[in-house]
Amino acid sequence: QLVESGGGLVQPGGSLRLSCTASGFSLEEEDYSIGWFRQAPGSVREGLSCIRLRTNNAQYEEFLKGRFTISSDAAKNTVYLQMNSLKPEDTGDYYCAADLFDRTCVISTIAYASWGQGTQVTVSS
Repeated sequence: QLVESGGGLVQPGGSLRLSCTASGFSLEEEDYSIGWFRQAPGSVREGLSCIRLRTNNAQYEEFLKGRFTISSDAAKNTVYLQMNSLKPEDTGDYYCAADLFDRTCVISTIAYASWGQGTQVTVSS
């Protein structure tokens, strides 16, 4: 099971840190990767970033331009997404997902089998 948390209402230019906590399996011991995705109202779900915990290898979509940072805490079985310089267009439901990859993780919705329920992020003044 994956549970996201940390969403909320933030003003433009602000920051949020989302958490994705896994239960029932160990992300690092079982060599899982976690991907972060979001879905804006009326839009398709898009990928943001992913990380493979055992290697700490992370990938980002170019359009994030360094505003978001993914990290992990294996002891807490949790992956974080630090989001800075938030913009109104960052508004949406944010999801994490888990799966196994042979090499680096990929940022693609079809590559992940296990998904959390999402946490809502609203960027507005």
